[in-house]
Amino acid sequence: MAFIVPFRGLRYNPAKVSRLEEVVTPPYDIIDDKAQAAFAARSPYNMIRLDLSKSVGAEELGADRYEQARQRLEEWELRQVLVRDPLPAVYLYHVDYSLPSGRRLTRKGLVALARLAEFHEGVVKPHEKTFRGVITDRLRLLDACRTQFSQIFALYPDEENAVMTRLERSCPAEPLSTVVDDNGTGHRLWAVTDPDALADVHALFAGKSLYIADGHHRYTTALQLRERMREQCGPLPAGSPFDHTMMYLCGMDDPGLSVLPTHRLVRLPGGRSAADLAGGLGKHFAVEEVTGASREVLAAEALSRMEERRGTVFGLYHPGEDRCFLLTLKEGVMAAEFGGNSPLLDLDVVVLSDLILDRLLGLGHGRCEQEHLVDYYSDPDEAMDAAVKEAAGREGQTPVIFLMNPTRIGQVKQVADANLVMPHKSTFFYPKILTGLVMSKLDERVG
Repeated sequence: MAFIVPFRGLRYNPAKVSRLEEVVTPPYDIIDDKAQAAFAARSPYNMIRLDLSKSVGAEELGADRYEQARQRLEEWELRQVLVRDPLPAVYLYHVDYSLPSGRRLTRKGLVALARLAEFHEGVVKPHEKTFRGVITDRLRLLDACRTQFSQIFALYPDEENAVMTRLERSCPAEPLSTVVDDNGTGHRLWAVTDPDALADVHALFAGKSLYIADGHHRYTTALQLRERMREQCGPLPAGSPFDHTMMYLCGMDDPGLSVLPTHRLVRLPGGRSAADLAGGLGKHFAVEEVTGASREVLAAEALSRMEERRGTVFGLYHPGEDRCFLLTLKEGVMAAEFGGNSPLLDLDVVVLSDLILDRLLGLGHGRCEQEHLVDYYSDPDEAMDAAVKEAAGREGQTPVIFLMNPTRIGQVKQVADANLVMPHKSTFFYPKILTGLVMSKLDERVG
């Protein structure tokens, strides 16, 4: 099954870059124009100059974009801004963070190379669709630089925590690097080079599948580059770097692993009262109004009650009337409405998109996209503020908020094991891993 090997990481040289905060970035796909400019201003060696943002127009996607990144990488290596570790390692990567509730957690993972496998082989399993345009940009960058700048975030089953326990037994006392990002999240990296520990970890992964959490496009890009190299050079030799990709791997049962919900602001065409909405949903949901809370704490109160409930439950907030309801799905509704026993029917996001928006409110996916009827928010207070402003200034539509519980890790596994994909914005693995802590060059045999 999964084939995991160490590698010689490419990292920032502390003699040249004293503050990693000036050079590391979040993943490229969440960096907008404003953030791109801010990161570039921090340092001439910031990662945004290599792992280019996708926030560019089509006219900027010429060959020069990728050739300049390649030349810049080569220059940084010549100047020893970036240096190669002398020994192959598996890198422990701990993330210390706070949940929105204020609770402090540490997520423990490792960075290593994983042998590529096509999705149909069942070794690496996705839960999202990918989009060709994004893959094309990343393929051109990866082909030009022959360096993987950021890791694919993947999960693996390990109820006994055997992998992390074995690595921590051989982990050095002091980390290679420590950095605190703009959100106050701490990131710590260690190199484990002990041959016995690396061999044990390799063996522990041999019977496992890997489940992509974040980075579906990066994984598909690695598959495409491997295919391109096969076309150019013939069968790849054992240990070819083009047959592997860099992953951040976290155990599914790690107590620090968090998935946050993504709430929906939905613009209902026409005027809809809170009573009308609650009444129309009452056939399929038990409806309970949330009272006794001010607007400022209404979302927190609703989310607290939702977390305590079993099954599928939503918060529905109508800003025009400042009313909030809990909607608890009645037993057997999804099976009766859609038939079958697909694990997708158990997902809150599917209940919302397929039952509530499409079937009950008449807002199909195509219409929602074409008329821009849905916005997504990780922060419920931000969603509420946006809805209140729209309710005061927009005519012809009724904005409402659907507050969501997070998708469970077990549901991600069930959907992936069934070779299915989740709807857009089903999972938000938090926090994001940093780009720039360690990189992998595709220039030497591995394993």
